[in-house]
Amino acid sequence: MSEIEPIPPEQARAILDAAMKQRLGEDWEDEDSGWLLVTGHDYMARVTRGRRNVDFYVDLLGAVSIEEKEISPAQESGRMLAWIFLMLSLGIAFLLARAVGWL
Repeated sequence: MSEIEPIPPEQARAILDAAMKQRLGEDWEDEDSGWLLVTGHDYMARVTRGRRNVDFYVDLLGAVSIEEKEISPAQESGRMLAWIFLMLSLGIAFLLARAVGWL
């Protein structure tokens, strides 16, 4: 029985980058594309845009698998909390400016 040789991390990164460019487009890393790299390393990456997550996985033999799904409830609640804190901060800043007499 022959021994299985896993691919090195550099090769996995090249395979991952090629798969991401093929699926998301050459300019997926540009800010205007809307894709945001949430997490990743040499063998996997998760990108998100809007309400969609795309996960890329490279196994130790170099095969790529791609999973696309809706954002998780944790992501949804995190976004909601961020909006609430933003609105609350703006409200407090407005009230402080009013109290000091700047508005």
